[in-house]
Amino acid sequence: MVDEAMITEVCPRDGFQNLEDFIETPIKIEIIEGLIQAGFQKIQLTSFVSPRAVPQMRDAGEISGYFVKKYPHISFTALVPNLFGAKAAYESGIREISYVISASEKHNLANVRRSVKESLEELENIKENFGALRIKVDIATAFGCPFEGYLPVQRVEELIHALLAMGVDEIYLADTIGVANPKQVQEMMTYLKAVFPTVDFGFHMHDTRGMGLANILTLLKMGYGKFESAAGGLGGCPFAPGAAGNVASEDLVNMLDSMGVKTRIILKELLKTDRIIEEKVKANLTSHMSKITSFMTGEIQ
Repeated sequence: MVDEAMITEVCPRDGFQNLEDFIETPIKIEIIEGLIQAGFQKIQLTSFVSPRAVPQMRDAGEISGYFVKKYPHISFTALVPNLFGAKAAYESGIREISYVISASEKHNLANVRRSVKESLEELENIKENFGALRIKVDIATAFGCPFEGYLPVQRVEELIHALLAMGVDEIYLADTIGVANPKQVQEMMTYLKAVFPTVDFGFHMHDTRGMGLANILTLLKMGYGKFESAAGGLGGCPFAPGAAGNVASEDLVNMLDSMGVKTRIILKELLKTDRIIEEKVKANLTSHMSKITSFMTGEIQ
């Protein structure tokens, strides 16, 4: 069991990307400021994608430029789908990007309109043109695909080998549609840990079937401590039918705090940000902690 966990907050990107009504930029800034006050040291701010594909992210450059300049000590990241997005992110001041490749050919085609091979080639282009960028790759559908079902672990293994050979800085495994279960997670990661004993994998778990925290607990017991989550439990892949929200940051922090696992996140400040989201964003928060705090006393209030 790890004694400290690193949580990356992804609500400003993954949590907001599916919302139909555009969230005005000052409101986004207020929410991100709240997340900073809660103690997050790494925040995924936005994605540099076509505004036609994801209109919610049309202010990516403005958001990134504002926070990179104001908080140089905090790690701000952005998702990019291609070389064009990487260029825009770099020009806005972002120095770490997330790049998504699916273990599933069908999901990769639906998500970025490329084969897995073409996505790897585009990643090579990004590395060649923007060597100063730190690159984290998210392997989507690692635990199950809406089009292909559960994938052989060897499919994920092959992709990891290719990414390591390419020299990416970090690899996260994503349960894109939230179908993983603790037994599957343990078996899969036992296999991958034997093949890649020195790789410190991170995880992006969704909570579609209510097993997100149970899966994370399994990973904690196996020695993994890097996770992405979203305030309010918002989010979901727009190109994955049936995908629900992310594991809620406040539920994750509450579980870790209760277990004595350090996070450096201040739960009561995070819950204040939840209230801002509830008041100013037309979104239904699904987290447990956001619903029960009005009945609690003591330090959380």
